[in-house]
Amino acid sequence: MQTRGILLNYEGTIDTNGQHWGAILWHKFQKHIIGLDKSMFNRAYTYSENVLATEEVIKPTHVFLDVLVHKITQQFDYLTAQGYQLDYGNVQTMAKECNNLALRTLRGTKRILERLSSTFPIVLVSDFYGNLDAVLTEFGIKQYFADVVESSTSVMHFNTEIYEKGVSRLGYSPEECVAVGDSYNRDILPSKAVGCKTIWLNVMGWEEWGIDELEISDAEIGDFSQLPALLESWQPQAPLIGGIA
Repeated sequence: MQTRGILLNYEGTIDTNGQHWGAILWHKFQKHIIGLDKSMFNRAYTYSENVLATEEVIKPTHVFLDVLVHKITQQFDYLTAQGYQLDYGNVQTMAKECNNLALRTLRGTKRILERLSSTFPIVLVSDFYGNLDAVLTEFGIKQYFADVVESSTSVMHFNTEIYEKGVSRLGYSPEECVAVGDSYNRDILPSKAVGCKTIWLNVMGWEEWGIDELEISDAEIGDFSQLPALLESWQPQAPLIGGIA
């Protein structure tokens, strides 16, 4: 069936080209905190996500740097409670490094979004923190999306509701919608459950599966720039007229 619309994940897909923020932050923490155990970092990361999802830490006007500062501060707080001696002066340094990574990535992403949005309506779907509108405006990419569906209540969980809403906002059947995301658990599985075609941006995830073990995704790409050509290849060719090409 012809593709008519795109459901595009935000965080970890278009702002990092498939690198999950948990994986990025793990590398930053390794750089600044010598001897940190990964399992301990994982617990700190989960703690920070739960705090940001359940408490009113992030305000609607906060830009992405603010999100990073709060996220990393919560992780530092957790690790400090576990006995780590941390220099909170590194919070701003790490947050700025991560924000600069997003800015560099989005410079290339903008060109791809412009190309895609000229052919397909795009609805952005994201488990975020209630400030996605401010982030999209700050980064200058809001105009590429026909609509935005944001959930701030289930950041760490399988969530079909945002994909059901995204399909509804596009106004097409699920089979006519393609969902694109970097997380196998939070993007591919729930969007496939809704009935969408799926494209997995499989680069540096958090689940560390590495392959589509359940053979759920319809396609995999290793770079966001590969998406336009893949979608074009899926479109039906116009029929020949009178047998002449």
